This record gives sequence, C-alpha cells and structure tokens, in this order.
Amino acid sequence: MSARRLEARISAVRKVGVGRLDGHQLRFHKVSHTDGSAKCDAFETGDIRHCVIGVLFELSEPDRARLDRFEGLHSGYEARDILVRLDDGSTVIAFTYSATRIDPALRPFDWYREHVLTGAREHGFAQAYIQQIEAIECINDPDEARCARERGIYR
Repeated sequence: MSARRLEARISAVRKVGVGRLDGHQLRFHKVSHTDGSAKCDAFETGDIRHCVIGVLFELSEPDRARLDRFEGLHSGYEARDILVRLDDGSTVIAFTYSATRIDPALRPFDWYREHVLTGAREHGFAQAYIQQIEAIECINDPDEARCARERGIYR
C-alpha cells in the first residue's frame, strides 16, 4: 500500500483511490517466495463482517509485468479480479494477488509490517484498522542488509 515502496519497484504510479474489499480479511500468512517470512493476503472468508481496506493504483502493462515478478506471480500468488468499493461509493474491478501458499504459523518481518503500516497511514486509513495491523506479531529479519535496504526507501 505504500506508494514509495511501489515506486521503488516499478515506475511512478497514479493513485485511483482507497477501496474496500468485502468478504475478505487481511492476513499475514502467505509464504514468501524469497525469504520464507509471511506476506499479506486479502483472504476470502465470505463473511460479510470482514473487509480489507486497500489502495488502488493504476499501472501500465509493463509495470504490471514487473510487479508480477516482484510479487512472485505463480510462486505463491495468483492474480485474480475483484470488485472493490471506493470511498465515493462507486465500484471498480481491480486485480489483487491471492495467496496460494499459506502458513498461518509464519510471521512477517518487522520491516514488511512497517511497509503495510506506512501505506495505511499515508492514505488515511481509519485508526482502528491501523491498530489491527499494528497488532500483527512480527519478527526481526536476520538479514540486516535486507532490513536496511527495505527501510532505506523512506529516506
């Protein structure tokens, strides 16, 4: 959700808006294809009480292909179309990466959770939703260079 992290991976992006995906729950259970930690997933529960709040960005086709590689498309994530409700009440069909390799016992690295929190804060998510993300238990990354690199995009 962090625009700066997304722009560090692809080119400049255009924010479409903040959206709501009903019947889904934000979970940190996707097995990373690169470091073995937990990554985010908008997990479909079908429960109308659950929703994931996220940010929609417009991407060019070349940027979409680059993002697919970064996210590990076909290596633990599959792309799928979803119906998202924007803040203004309109709906839009978007795509998301849906986890295919999950492990509920995994925890995200602290820097990864910070990427998610940074995005939530920069886009003005409700404090209660931010607190839910803050409550996610995380672990320290044993790879100090990766940790510094990931945090370095905000300098």
